[in-house]
Amino acid sequence: MAELRRGSSLGELQDYVRLCEAERGFGDQNSLEKCLLLGEEVGELFKAVRKASGIKIDPDSSVSQVSEELADILNYLLAIANRFEIDLDTAFADKERTNRTRSWT
Repeated sequence: MAELRRGSSLGELQDYVRLCEAERGFGDQNSLEKCLLLGEEVGELFKAVRKASGIKIDPDSSVSQVSEELADILNYLLAIANRFEIDLDTAFADKERTNRTRSWT
């Protein structure tokens, strides 16, 4: 069984998600399925943020904590990166180098 270590690097988290998906039977979901699931989780995050911000929501709807929804989103994001064999640590660093050259007015 995959073990998650506190303070894991982004690469270690990607490896952990890869192992968990295989263990839990989700390894055969393709990138499109993962993107659709990510979209659902983003909607759930928005609802959780609304609730946490005191904005009215349907009292009969199920709403998780913002932290739980962010964790779900990270999980799907890592899974999508794995489907495309993208090292997110490198991709993030590369994108930040580009962002540093941009003007943010």
